[in-house]
Amino acid sequence: MAGNPVDPLQTLSAALAVPADSKEQADILATLRESLEAHPNPIPILCTTLIKTVSSAGDSLLKRWVLDLLHFAICRSNLSTEVRTQLASQSLETLATLLHDSNTRTVKVSIQCLTSVYPLLFRSLCTNRTLRQQWDVLSQCKARILEFIWSPNASSGVKLSAIKFMQRIIIVQTRGISDPRLQNKNDPNISNVPADHPFIPGPALEAEGMKLLESVITMLYTSQNPELLSAILHSWSNLVKQRPALVHLVVSSLSSWTPAALSGLPASSIKSIEKAVRILLIHISRGPHGSSFGAQINEALSQQATRMERASAEEKARKAAAAASAIEATKKRPSSSPPEHPSDAKRMRVDTDIPGNASAAFLASFDFTTLPISLITDLIVANLQAFTEPALLELVQAYKQSRGLVPGAPASRTPQPPQATPEATPTPGPSAETAVKDEPVDPLQMDIDEEEMEYEPDRLNMELSGDEIIAEEEIIPADLPEALTLDLLDSKLLGPKELTDVERNALMRGSVGRIWDGTEELKADSIVPSPWPGASPTDMWMLLIVRMITRVAHLDGDQRPEDGDATKVSQALDFYSRQDNLRQTLCDYIMADFPSRLRLVTTWMNEEWYNDRIRMADDPDWRPNYESWLNQVVSTYQTVLEGKPEGKPDGKDKAFARFLLDLPSVPPDVLGLLRDLSVDPDKMHVGFTSLREFVLERPSLRAEALQVLLELTTHPDPVTRRAAINTVRRWVPGIEPMDSMIRDFALQILRRLQKRPPKEEAPKVPDEHAGATDENMEDGQLPSEDLLQTPYLSEELELPAQKAHVLQHVELLFALSVKIPEFLDEIFTAYGQMELTVQAAIQDLITALIKSLGSSNGKLLTLMRTCPPGSESLALRVLTIFTEHGRPSAQLVALVKGLISDRDLDARFLIPIIAEMDKPDILKYLPRIVSILNGQQEPKNLVRSVFSSVVTTPPQTFGSVSSNLPRVRQSELLTPAELMVLLHEAEKEIGLKSAIEAIGVCFSMTDVFRSEILAVVMQQIVDEPVLPVLFLRTVIQAVTTYRTLVGFVSTTLLSRLITKKIWQNPHLWEGFIRCAKVIAPASFGALLQLPKEQLRELVDKQPSLKSGLREYVTKRAGNKARVAGFLDIFGEDDDASPVAPATPDVVMTSPA
Repeated sequence: MAGNPVDPLQTLSAALAVPADSKEQADILATLRESLEAHPNPIPILCTTLIKTVSSAGDSLLKRWVLDLLHFAICRSNLSTEVRTQLASQSLETLATLLHDSNTRTVKVSIQCLTSVYPLLFRSLCTNRTLRQQWDVLSQCKARILEFIWSPNASSGVKLSAIKFMQRIIIVQTRGISDPRLQNKNDPNISNVPADHPFIPGPALEAEGMKLLESVITMLYTSQNPELLSAILHSWSNLVKQRPALVHLVVSSLSSWTPAALSGLPASSIKSIEKAVRILLIHISRGPHGSSFGAQINEALSQQATRMERASAEEKARKAAAAASAIEATKKRPSSSPPEHPSDAKRMRVDTDIPGNASAAFLASFDFTTLPISLITDLIVANLQAFTEPALLELVQAYKQSRGLVPGAPASRTPQPPQATPEATPTPGPSAETAVKDEPVDPLQMDIDEEEMEYEPDRLNMELSGDEIIAEEEIIPADLPEALTLDLLDSKLLGPKELTDVERNALMRGSVGRIWDGTEELKADSIVPSPWPGASPTDMWMLLIVRMITRVAHLDGDQRPEDGDATKVSQALDFYSRQDNLRQTLCDYIMADFPSRLRLVTTWMNEEWYNDRIRMADDPDWRPNYESWLNQVVSTYQTVLEGKPEGKPDGKDKAFARFLLDLPSVPPDVLGLLRDLSVDPDKMHVGFTSLREFVLERPSLRAEALQVLLELTTHPDPVTRRAAINTVRRWVPGIEPMDSMIRDFALQILRRLQKRPPKEEAPKVPDEHAGATDENMEDGQLPSEDLLQTPYLSEELELPAQKAHVLQHVELLFALSVKIPEFLDEIFTAYGQMELTVQAAIQDLITALIKSLGSSNGKLLTLMRTCPPGSESLALRVLTIFTEHGRPSAQLVALVKGLISDRDLDARFLIPIIAEMDKPDILKYLPRIVSILNGQQEPKNLVRSVFSSVVTTPPQTFGSVSSNLPRVRQSELLTPAELMVLLHEAEKEIGLKSAIEAIGVCFSMTDVFRSEILAVVMQQIVDEPVLPVLFLRTVIQAVTTYRTLVGFVSTTLLSRLITKKIWQNPHLWEGFIRCAKVIAPASFGALLQLPKEQLRELVDKQPSLKSGLREYVTKRAGNKARVAGFLDIFGEDDDASPVAPATPDVVMTSPA
């Protein structure tokens, strides 16, 4: 069929022609489906045509066939992604309708289709910004399917499909692999959503995805549905593969999981879930992201194996108890009918033996090792109580005789039992001998009760040394002849042979060797390992070796030599020297391969500690060995580390940390050693690992170890400091008591940066007035003696502050602020009480933190709106960080505008957002920005950048409008003429000096403020009813910069000023005179339009213009009377030189 496809339309027509829901129709549709699976290209046309037709109909064979075909096409066919996406888009509304269908199978298949539809359309809609309606329908489908999970009325199949859909939602709505080299383009995830997408809310979807994951984990812990749990566990393999960032959450959840919620379910169901958890953990450990969780996974697998073995044993015991109860019930159950032949003895015997035979056969095949020890003990006691005491004694005696243990039963001590029954009397013969022969019992394989495994070294030593006296009547037979009785009252044991040092060492080495050889033999003989700790051959070997060194040898009588007895002192020294040599040998052996001999050194140290305690209880002068040899082991380990290649330990070796963690007592100098290891770049792994384990596993040392880690967060070396910060930040938030201690430390270190009251200003006052002194301190300040001090920070911060020193104080707090945004309040509050150089360092160091939080962080936006007094410059820095590499959001622009309106903030707050405002706001706030000009270069550069962002660059044709900043709408930009006019009209608000500097900035932007622009500006200003003070200064600067403007100024502008009676304004009149001088002789024609009085005043103030004006009037030779009048004003100064255009003094003194 695959090689010869059928015609889809003809086959479908044939199927529709036969009776509906008939076997014939089913066969035809099956043939068509087989053909379409091999050649799927016609499927999209068929599905889009049929799905809408059958969706509104009732349940039928054709409807189920079409839904299954659609499911195949979208989920499992080899159609291209584009085709499947198009098919998903066309079928979405129909699938949404089918979610409300009354048929459970239809709903389940629809959910399965939507499980693949959601990622396909999600990826498509991330790039298509117009199909909002489709996104709304998809969101409604998601909400509807998630309701099925919590609905008590939903069927099991629908719930399982909904669970798989939710798992796909989690994958899509979480972030994928961050490494671009490993990213899969066919893996749609929340990272594909643009930040400015009009209808897909990326942050909200990501939060929803994490919330759904938390719901799945909650279901894993609380659900009692094995099928539901299996679906969750099977889907997680894909989750850890596609979302490596969530592996730690999955591993933690699986490691902590127990079948507590499954109590009451069949053992087979619980075992199935346990196996699924185990398979998933093993799968994760073998994957590329499981190496970092190896230890955690192995520990979880070990705990689970123990749990499963215990459950298996309990299940076997339950089955055995049930079987035994059934047999017992069979024994006790009376016959249902009286026997027809009670006299038939043979028949009665057979009926009597049948239950016994069945019981014996069952017990012979039953494995009693699977039962708990407590149950076995109860069974033994119950069976012993079933016999009377005489009968039990008779059975014991008979057993001893059969084993040849005693020659006979003494009549005097054994009471006479009653007449023995035939069953209780063993019959001599081959069968009896066979029954007596049993295998020898291996003492290491014997079951030992837990109560017998208590750690009581002294009791064990007394039993081994024979200190306990055994009753003679239990040892000496009662019928021993009196002639063999010995009198031991005067007997004495011979003293031990005195050995030389060489002989002693040889004896000890030989003993140790024999113990080791014996251990190897025990290992070979031991098939089943003992379930109790300390009972394995290796453990026994270690315990014997350690006790030979720490317990066996004693100073004579344990008596200390007196000071005057030199011989005994010498003997004592020799004794201690020998013991130290033995300990040194053991230490050298351990340190030769410390990781593999970790159990031995742990056993040794625990034994030394216990031995010191019991010895010091008896002898207060006992020389303790624990701390001295612990220091020896630690110092030797340091030497071993330094001797390794490049002096670097294995980063994965945690043996030393485990050793320290298992110590019974940790001396204070060990923490000092760990501090030293932590600051060594090559050994810091050992130090930080050990300190972290102390905090987690040793509550008695938690405060001290955590204090060391916190102090290391202020270390001057960045590598050490960041390693300490990464170690402690994992406990924040929520892990107490570490969380509270870390928060308190970070805030106290921050307070060190605040200003302190000078020491000379803190006079000593009586205690009753001490409270008044504290009241005068600023909020948040601490007295110098109350400030926290660490070994790596100076007592007082040196000023001016260096950035590296400030970073030592705040790096921990900045790292915690990512998780706890509330710390930002503390930073802003403390900032206002810091010295200026410290504030400058904070502004620089906080950049990374602000970028990581982002401009949408609600806490940051709130702080910018309500920043405490004194922290305005920090808020400005935050605003600058938000806008230096991107355009500010509308929310940020509105926030800053509100701040400017409500609070008297620096105009620099407006600079980052001015380009995003509309034109009315630009005209409103621009003068405030210009007012920051003060003659320095930095404000001038800021203002120039603002002008560039809010002013359009006119084209060469000066006709059409274009922009050098496409991110701002053209209609919202200012023209150059509007800006120049604004600077003149707002000169009083800006300030004359700042306005002059701003106009100079405009003239420096020659590509924007060209001559034609300046002509428009001058023409527009001169038509104003009130002229700005700086107008004529700008005119002089314009004609000086562009000589082409001289004609316009001389013929048009000056004449307009004369008609406006410019001389009535002294400051403007002064500018007019200077302008006339600058453009002379072009200005002479306009000057002759002045009234004679003003013309006389002009030439009196500028005598150099007289000769030029006189010559100009003479050459024109107009009305003689008028010429005579002008010559009378200009005089007959023959010596005056002709007027030449002069360079103006553009830096005109501004009026007061």
